[in-house]
Amino acid sequence: MNEMLEKARAIEQQIIADRRCLHQIPEVGVYTPKTAEYVKQRLGEMGIEHRDCGVHSQEDREKMVFAGYPDAPTSTGVVGLIGKGEGPCILLRADMDGLPMEETTGLDFASKGNTAHMCGHDAHAAMLLGAARILKDMEEQLPGTVKLMFQPGEEMGYGSRTMVEDGLLENPKVDAAMALHVGPQVEVGKLTYSPGVASGAMATFIISIQGKGGHSSEPQKTVDPVNIATQLCSALNLLIPREVDPEAFATLTVGALNGGRASNIIPDTAEIMVSFRTLSPEAYDHLLQRIPEILDHYVKAWRGTYSVRVLKTPSTVCDRQFSEELVPFVGQVLGEENVLPAPPMKGAEDFGHVTRLVPGFYAFMGAGSPEGYPLHNPNMVLDESAFALGSAILANCAVEWLKKHAGQ
Repeated sequence: MNEMLEKARAIEQQIIADRRCLHQIPEVGVYTPKTAEYVKQRLGEMGIEHRDCGVHSQEDREKMVFAGYPDAPTSTGVVGLIGKGEGPCILLRADMDGLPMEETTGLDFASKGNTAHMCGHDAHAAMLLGAARILKDMEEQLPGTVKLMFQPGEEMGYGSRTMVEDGLLENPKVDAAMALHVGPQVEVGKLTYSPGVASGAMATFIISIQGKGGHSSEPQKTVDPVNIATQLCSALNLLIPREVDPEAFATLTVGALNGGRASNIIPDTAEIMVSFRTLSPEAYDHLLQRIPEILDHYVKAWRGTYSVRVLKTPSTVCDRQFSEELVPFVGQVLGEENVLPAPPMKGAEDFGHVTRLVPGFYAFMGAGSPEGYPLHNPNMVLDESAFALGSAILANCAVEWLKKHAGQ
């Protein structure tokens, strides 16, 4: 048995206990105070140096409230350090926020109320705590530094950015970063990764159009914001079929159009919410440029004014060289035959805020079976035997990568 897996099996019950405790206190968004406090308490018990990490701008705070999310006075990320702060530095990341939904699994430790850990982030945090215990016990032998990243707000698409902006990647400087995600429909003992682009990029535009309301019998005295909104929707829906390479995966959706409450009143305001997703970095950059251009021209053409709030999440990218280094280290735990490349997922993953700045590796680790319920389903259940594997993978990759790069 691999040494790290042996160490992880020895503390398996603690990893499971951590996961069950976190499972019962799910919190949504970048403000997860109970979860962060639990993580800090456990790191303190292990003697691991740690600090709060995360800045939440007033602009981001207002965007989230406007989009219907709970107010978040601050970002509650936590960073831990293991090692002497010298030599190469690898970052291990776990997200720890939940979802605004009810759980219906019937588990003894199921969450109550209208928030739940149906994306497995509780398991991610527990696995990283397990890896932290292993790494702390061998701290004197580490030929470098391991930085532990416990992040809130992944489901919001920007929780990792709040930590990056608060110096996550500095002091010591991070050289490479790794993250695992549990897969409830992937067999335990398997791991898949996507060389290159690993997840879709996403951007959401929340557009408020200001017109001039009036009576429907005198439209010439008004500026109709509903007319502007519908024209804008039609124009934006032409962007992908006319300006994006047909070979690229890209979708654009107008998910909300609101304005007016009566047929004989031209309202003062209207609002639309537009989002796009793509696996193409070129399409991502193009759409980020073109949507504001079309918005500006169409609204002004019909004599309106507007304000726009933009939420962006770049693609997570598996750096090819870094991935080639880590895959054998994962194979030492799972067996080389169980580590497989796979197509990128079309959903967004905000680890991209990290991988755009340092080489990264992101992978799905089996924690169920193909017959299981998927992520974000209220009945999703994870196989707890997978968690020790996750801790072992994180610890083994950190130690072996540090050894490989020591003295460079």
